[in-house]
Amino acid sequence: MNETWRNSVKTLVKETFGGPPSEGGMFTEARPNSGLFGTLDKLTANEASVSVNGATVAAHADHTRFYLWGTNAILKDGKQPDMNWEESWKISSVDDEGWHRIREELRHEYATLLESLDELEWNEPLTKEVLGSLAHSAYHLGAIRQMLKAIKM
Repeated sequence: MNETWRNSVKTLVKETFGGPPSEGGMFTEARPNSGLFGTLDKLTANEASVSVNGATVAAHADHTRFYLWGTNAILKDGKQPDMNWEESWKISSVDDEGWHRIREELRHEYATLLESLDELEWNEPLTKEVLGSLAHSAYHLGAIRQMLKAIKM
């Protein structure tokens, strides 16, 4: 795969999770910590447990982790693992330890994805999987950012 393509995908994945580089972002706010990690790290466990329209930020974060886990399994093994999507939405509240665990596991799956992108034998199905995971994660970042408007009123 073309290095320009690989580097572009990695830049967008990094922006989704870590926020934009210092020179400004492509789609997140052009300020530090506006990616998923910075957004989640500003929340307490109690805030992450507030239900907004039937879901919590904790559930969105863990669902994003779950999706990344599935993507990482596909990139590694070439097939989708058994995934119970309903289970990925069942978190209604977290304590401090649980909230920390969700964020650490999300960071782990993100790091695994970045490593995989460097090693990936790009083809159409895997490219679609990576781009789908990027879009899915960016969607949940936007959803969480909108939820914050209700949580932090």
